Amino acid sequence: QVQLVESGGGLVQPGGSLRLSCAASGRIFNIYDMGWYRQAPGKQREVVAVIARGGSTNYVDFVKGRFTISRDNAKNTVYLQMNSLTPEDTAVYYCYSLIQSVYWDYKRDYWGQGTQVTVSS
Repeated sequence: QVQLVESGGGLVQPGGSLRLSCAASGRIFNIYDMGWYRQAPGKQREVVAVIARGGSTNYVDFVKGRFTISRDNAKNTVYLQMNSLTPEDTAVYYCYSLIQSVYWDYKRDYWGQGTQVTVSS
């Protein structure tokens, strides 16, 4: 079993910052891509940022220059530093990871339970 546990969401004023964390635990042989998605009320889930095991990153245009994704492979943890937050960033943020549990198994997608981020004055 593999679990992804997120933390760090909450209420913040416009222009403020939050840092999300997501730790993977359980039977893990290797972790490949890790990332963050978000889903606002009434909208589809959308990708925010992804980071490969080697550290290369990709961001969706609307967060470039404001959000930074990073990972600590020794801790099986991915982070999302969010700065200059706006009300449009309000959403449930989901952690994602592509994990191989044992050497003979396929890589599988895993998701966290989601953490609420609310940007409001």
